[in-house]
Amino acid sequence: MFKDFEAISVGDTQALVKTITEEDVRKFVDMTGDDNPLHVDRAYAETTPFKDIVVHGMLGASFISTVIGTKLPGKGALWVSQNMEFLSPVRLGDVLTITCTVQKKHERERMLELDTTIVNQNRQVVLAGQGKVKVLATTAPESQSSTSDRPRAAIVTGGAGGIGRAICLHLAQAGYHVVVNYRGQAGRAAQIASEINEGGVSRAIAVQADISTPEGAQKLYQAARSEFGGVSVLVNNASPHISPKALGATEWSDIQQQIDVQVKGAFLMSRACVPEMAANRWGRIVNITSQVLDGQPSVQWTGYAMAKGALAVFSNYMAAELGPQGITVNCVSPGMCETGLIGDIPEKAQLMIARQTPLRRLAKPDDVAAAVAYLVSEEAGFITGETIAVNGGMAMR
Repeated sequence: MFKDFEAISVGDTQALVKTITEEDVRKFVDMTGDDNPLHVDRAYAETTPFKDIVVHGMLGASFISTVIGTKLPGKGALWVSQNMEFLSPVRLGDVLTITCTVQKKHERERMLELDTTIVNQNRQVVLAGQGKVKVLATTAPESQSSTSDRPRAAIVTGGAGGIGRAICLHLAQAGYHVVVNYRGQAGRAAQIASEINEGGVSRAIAVQADISTPEGAQKLYQAARSEFGGVSVLVNNASPHISPKALGATEWSDIQQQIDVQVKGAFLMSRACVPEMAANRWGRIVNITSQVLDGQPSVQWTGYAMAKGALAVFSNYMAAELGPQGITVNCVSPGMCETGLIGDIPEKAQLMIARQTPLRRLAKPDDVAAAVAYLVSEEAGFITGETIAVNGGMAMR
């Protein structure tokens, strides 16, 4: 880690003492090729006004770099400019004190202005000048917990439905213990949990809870904590049955039902799970939206579409807020899927939609579940605020 720029203050001073030897001069000549006889030939130097060898000026000045790179500011320093005046010659055997002092500090640029001086053993100033040094910053190490430190458990709301079942099974295959949430399908939820438990890879429990209420959301979260020690994945999948109605026949209660389960439920469940995810610096939230938000509106699905639209917006805002805490929030948007939710749609209409889809079929629950499993995986750790469309190309962006 490079030096903490905030810890440096105006007036800070660091110094280095160096005795100049013939070996230093030889190394400098070998490195630079500057074999001027004034610096290396005593007989020649005696014929000059100096009457003896004069050490290269830049040899002495090079030790300013030593102070900058090792003392002030130290590691991560980038010497960007220097002006200097050579005031006295340096002789072999001179003991030089090289000093750097912070004169100004520029926070935005992480730049220091330094006073640089070199004096000899007789307190004569050999060199005086000013330099500028940029203090680099390293990328901070990620403070995420390791896989072994965080609970490998997922809550799937609406887990007893068609898409919910597929999501539960896929997450179990990925090594997550699963809380299968249901509201009224106790037998189906129990069967899904049993199927996961018999697989031997993960464990599962079925929990009845109305997630549209604070009490229900807390009951579901606490069940996960009690059984599996915590939660690292939340899939907001619960959705009421779609009852297509014309606007004139639609009551606000129809819309409110959709909003309560899909939006309020996602809100309450996220509120319950996020503190733990944030404490672990790792979490995955996946919200199941819908293709009804894209392209031509599905007439008479107003309440359902309103709730899905609100859920999509809520997802983006959560992604922006929770990202710094190590939590990703994404959506999976299925096209028409072969589940009970489309049971009231005539078979002819379903076949027509399938023929209009580039892949010539409707979505299957496993298609949706595979997208969810990817978004909660380590490989999707840098994806947030996104929507994966699982619609066979029916709606393209």
